[in-house]
Amino acid sequence: MKSTNFLILITAILFASCSGNGNDYDATGSFEATEIIVSSQANGKILSLNVVEGQTLQANEVVGQIDSTQLYLQKMALLSNEQGVRAQRPNINAQTAAIEEQIQTLQRERTRTQNLIAANAANRKQLDDINSQIEILQKQLSAQTSTLQKSSANISAQSSALQIQVAQLDDMLQKSTIKSPISGVVLNKFAEPGELAGTGSPLFKIADIENMHLRAYVTNDQLSKVKLNDEVEIRVDAGDGQMKAYIGTVSWISDKAEFTPKTIQTKNERANLVYAIKIAVKNDGFLKIGMYGEVKF
Repeated sequence: MKSTNFLILITAILFASCSGNGNDYDATGSFEATEIIVSSQANGKILSLNVVEGQTLQANEVVGQIDSTQLYLQKMALLSNEQGVRAQRPNINAQTAAIEEQIQTLQRERTRTQNLIAANAANRKQLDDINSQIEILQKQLSAQTSTLQKSSANISAQSSALQIQVAQLDDMLQKSTIKSPISGVVLNKFAEPGELAGTGSPLFKIADIENMHLRAYVTNDQLSKVKLNDEVEIRVDAGDGQMKAYIGTVSWISDKAEFTPKTIQTKNERANLVYAIKIAVKNDGFLKIGMYGEVKF
């Protein structure tokens, strides 16, 4: 009899414990992931797009190519023009070498004449004539150098403008290669090889499921107990009546109240206004987008 009463007592305790655990949470919510719609950055025919829904991609992984033949041909034409422009740049030293040589010759002659004058073997007029010739040649050298420098600067400006256009085409050629912006899983594919893509056309959607967020809602009473960077326990249904626990970090708290979503349960069922929070969770591969979770502060 005592044994029977003991078993009944244990059963009652276990039942009460199970009943309590059934609502042993402070809030519930569903898991979200950062989703990115990858769009075309170039215009042209899609030559390849090697993505499949459910496929895991790495950040900057090349997954496709848009036809860039015309861009490449434009680049080659600009490079050819730029080379022709650079070939017109004058060689200032070569084109002024003759005048500089004449000036040097006259300067040597002036020195020799000065020595002759000192020895009374030449007159002053010869020296004046030489100085006059040197002055004229120096002015010619200065004018020619200035003209050649302006011509060279103008050609350099033309060359720089063409180089900028080449750089723009290089950027467009780079954008013709389709890459995954983040590491994640492909959720949807919107285009196929052979189709024409325009700038901004959606190609596929990818989500970062390694770093998930649980969006939950708390009442005004609970809000004072929640702070950014707090660690909380999250539990999800693991099947067969089992729960799987994770540790998450409160990463965002809304500063505005909203009406309780119909699909969300709160600790206080009578609450009308609640605050949304996000809890960052590291996914081990079990968590899925849209999966429900319970939060225990």
